[in-house]
Amino acid sequence: MVPTTHKKFTVEEYHRLVDLGFFTENDKIELIRGEIIEMSPKRTPHSVCNSLLWRELYDSLGRDVVIRIQEPIIISSTSEPEPDIVIAKKKDDDYLSSHPVPEDIILIIEISDSTLNFDQKIKLSLYAEAGINNYWIFNLVNNNLEVYQTPLQSNVDRYNYRSKNIFLPDEIVSIPTFDNLSLNLSKVFPKMNFGFDKS
Repeated sequence: MVPTTHKKFTVEEYHRLVDLGFFTENDKIELIRGEIIEMSPKRTPHSVCNSLLWRELYDSLGRDVVIRIQEPIIISSTSEPEPDIVIAKKKDDDYLSSHPVPEDIILIIEISDSTLNFDQKIKLSLYAEAGINNYWIFNLVNNNLEVYQTPLQSNVDRYNYRSKNIFLPDEIVSIPTFDNLSLNLSKVFPKMNFGFDKS
């Protein structure tokens, strides 16, 4: 991912650029810490994993939550990322008045192949700083799920998570805030050897 500009934008300025037609719905971009970032194209395993994951989450959670797929969330005045999946609390207007903000969010999920380093560092720090309690990375490079919990400020400008656990594709993971619900990862990871081709 390469920043398209060095100017720092606020979310309000970013929305104004969209309204003025500087970007179209076909432009795959995010606002991260004031920078407009071009999102990487999605490879087939990424798309398959995303679709399978949404289906399993919807089957488990039904109408108890709002499940958003690659839609914006507002993390701060300078960050509006578009995670692969967000599980948010229900809201009467279905977030018509505003995208979800940190206090609305139960879980953020990124599916990572070529974006793995970005998701493990830049986005992890962003979500931890915002106080997002649960962050998952479906790591398609190493074929596992990284589960991060409990944000931690390690020093003045560094944010991380206190807990990191690794789950394998044949294991089961609990869904945050739903103690009686779990996700069978064998139904989410595609049934193929899909490690990211670095060539």
